[in-house]
Amino acid sequence: MFAGAALVAAALAGCSKTETTASGELLQSLQDKGTITVGFAGEAPYSFQDNGQLTGATVALHREIFKNLGIETVDGVQTEFGALIPGLQANRFDAVSAGMSILPKRCEQASFSEPEFMYTTALMVQSGNPLNLSDMQSIKDSGARMTAMTGAIESDYATSLGIDATLVGTPQDGMDAVTSGRADVFALTGISLNWLKNHNPDAPVDVTPSFVAVIDGKPQIGAGGTVFRTSDPDLLAAYNAELAKITSDKDKYLSIVGDFGFTEAELPDPEYTTEKLCKGEI
Repeated sequence: MFAGAALVAAALAGCSKTETTASGELLQSLQDKGTITVGFAGEAPYSFQDNGQLTGATVALHREIFKNLGIETVDGVQTEFGALIPGLQANRFDAVSAGMSILPKRCEQASFSEPEFMYTTALMVQSGNPLNLSDMQSIKDSGARMTAMTGAIESDYATSLGIDATLVGTPQDGMDAVTSGRADVFALTGISLNWLKNHNPDAPVDVTPSFVAVIDGKPQIGAGGTVFRTSDPDLLAAYNAELAKITSDKDKYLSIVGDFGFTEAELPDPEYTTEKLCKGEI
């Protein structure tokens, strides 16, 4: 998906570490530098590189919010999705820009902003959907060979349902697995799969209608946010204050993320708070 030079640059950037500060001082440090470094996994349209430039709906939110906090520049370090939180903990970057699902297990490792996006799951299948797949249970019932991104919520769904999914590092890898016949289905957020299909119109794949996954009889309401270290409460609080100004204003929200295919359906529901999501109450 990316030019070779961009990958080299990202790899080199990934070798560095962000400055370590005492608890409560990171926001001031970033304001003094005028730059924040975020980790991203290359999942369009959330955060990805286009012609070597960091872009995406999450990045657009970040540029707006951090600019309002006095931080003019947002730099990125690309890594696999499953390595984002470990990279954050190792100070490779200051925050995670990936629309990451807010889940109890992840909340034990890091601090999440309030929700930025609601999402649903979809399936990328071979053209014509020969196995007639429609949701996670249909994958299990059919015995279809499934692939999912390492660390993504869809891999957790597969584990919960006893589906032996093959894990891949990027969305492009997932689509390649389906087009090559190595997998029958690739599960990911609907907005990501539709973006991938629309930007690869000749690929012999279809994307199913989006759905809310059901695990053990319980619908899995999905919401994603930006991830911070637990030692940086000042940055988290300041970020949430600016985020609320955006998510409380539909027109403002869509003016920032609408160009990336996001609609009012992805606008966070105030009922679904990070506190509730981290406790597993939703």
